[in-house]
Amino acid sequence: MEIKSLPEKEKDKLLLRLIAKDKVLTEHLHFKLMEDEHDLLRRQEELQQLIVEGIAELLNAKRPNSKDSLLKMRKLNGSINHHVKVTKDLNSEMELRIQLLNRIPIDFDESVYSSLYKFNEKLTVYFVKTIASVLTKYYKMHEDLQFDLQADLNKLLEKVYKNKTATIAKTLGLPEQL
Repeated sequence: MEIKSLPEKEKDKLLLRLIAKDKVLTEHLHFKLMEDEHDLLRRQEELQQLIVEGIAELLNAKRPNSKDSLLKMRKLNGSINHHVKVTKDLNSEMELRIQLLNRIPIDFDESVYSSLYKFNEKLTVYFVKTIASVLTKYYKMHEDLQFDLQADLNKLLEKVYKNKTATIAKTLGLPEQL
């Protein structure tokens, strides 16, 4: 309440000092004040390219495994999270997450005796929980926007139920189709 009683000039100075310390907030303000829809589209396309290149790099490795896939997925999800903090755009977030989830490999033949087995379990749980989070946001969207994403989400749900992730998906109550 003390802040409200300060003179405007002093409040502005404090606000500018606070903004300068938070890089995401600074980027968000820059986006809000200086950028438009074309910049949002450019940001989304850059992230889509990052996803394509990241997955290609993963698949071109000597022997892709669940550990590498999990690390790549977390890294790319972090990039999407940053995009959302800056743009606050739900549509591009949904498209990017669905693209990542549809492209990331999740089916690895790693036995219980393999040192990678624990990563296989972590990957499947992380993958399905990410889908559950995407579906929660999907259900809150306008029906026209839902329609645009439905085919890609159904493809993703099909992927879930064709792999080892099916058990976890059933446990979390994910539908098999939308």
